Amino acid sequence: MTQTLTAPGSAGAPGPDSTPGPAGASGPLGSASPAFRAQLAAALTNQTLHLIVLPTEQCNFRCTYCYEDFTVGRMGEAVVGGIKRLIDRRAAGLRRLDVSWFGGEPLLARPVVEELAGHMADLAAERPGLHYRADMTTNGYLLDAGTAGRLAALGVDRYQISLDGPAEAHDTTRLRADGRGSFDRIWRNLLAIRDSGLPVGVLLRVHLTPANLPLMPGFLARLRDTFLRDERFSLHLKPVERMGGPNDQAMEILERDVRAQVLDELTAVAYEGLPAAPDPAELPVCYAARPNSLVIRADGTVAKCTVALTDPANAIGRLLPDGTLRVDNELLAPWVRGWAAGDEKAVHCPYVGMERRRAPALLQIGTRPAPAAEPVL
Repeated sequence: MTQTLTAPGSAGAPGPDSTPGPAGASGPLGSASPAFRAQLAAALTNQTLHLIVLPTEQCNFRCTYCYEDFTVGRMGEAVVGGIKRLIDRRAAGLRRLDVSWFGGEPLLARPVVEELAGHMADLAAERPGLHYRADMTTNGYLLDAGTAGRLAALGVDRYQISLDGPAEAHDTTRLRADGRGSFDRIWRNLLAIRDSGLPVGVLLRVHLTPANLPLMPGFLARLRDTFLRDERFSLHLKPVERMGGPNDQAMEILERDVRAQVLDELTAVAYEGLPAAPDPAELPVCYAARPNSLVIRADGTVAKCTVALTDPANAIGRLLPDGTLRVDNELLAPWVRGWAAGDEKAVHCPYVGMERRRAPALLQIGTRPAPAAEPVL
């Protein structure tokens, strides 16, 4: 049996039109913190839609710790059209549309990005009450200032770009598909964006490994003096993890018991003489735990997580050419289970400890008028 809903609900978890119970309610949510309740309302509102779009799953890099398998190619016309129609169907009830471009390397399919981003920007221009923003996770190799300018005009104005230290470290782990290094060109692109004055934000994600750790103090001082004095640039330090890639067993990673100290010391170096690094959110919530956040893969598969791409439990449905979403409600349920249970760990990362289950019932996702209640964003 199928139903028509605005956004996916879940078996055993609140659906998108559900609202948290009163403060004194019994059950798991009765003792939930105000922050949890606020995030719950934001995760369930039909007035917000977050799409993570993979315009291609091919990549021009072969990073040594990558977990992707590159078996899916570039997004075809049927999927592109389906995304346009999905957004058109939802537009009347939306107040916020957030789009994240991911891959593979999304800029290998820049025409797809520009076509879809242009459609979204035009739609937002026609609807003054719709707040639209877009970001992109890119390796930065193809992101020259001209490309950044064209994308900024289409609403794509925030980027995450990874660096693995100075060239002598970065070029041993973030290799191009032809086996050559990538640091010099990425660095030139970052300098060009800095000097362009474009109204964009760039999060520099710096990966930490035992091998590059001795080089990090000097490199972070260089980043600070080159980019972090510009408020458009920010920094995120991230230890490399074993994420299921073919080189996992050979990789060395920072031990858990030293990470906190390492991060504190390196953060102090990176922000010396600058305003303190921002504190993390009070209640971190993964996009995969939010019912109103969906991954649209290049082949039209609907998923929840960009890390667990090859896990069968991650494929919860399909985007149809007419813009409707066919979602398996039983497959969605484990991803959003934390809300009904009041489990902060499960909303922080629903993939950890997730119970896999499968059922044949499908939900046909279409349109319905948005609820009158104001969303908590």
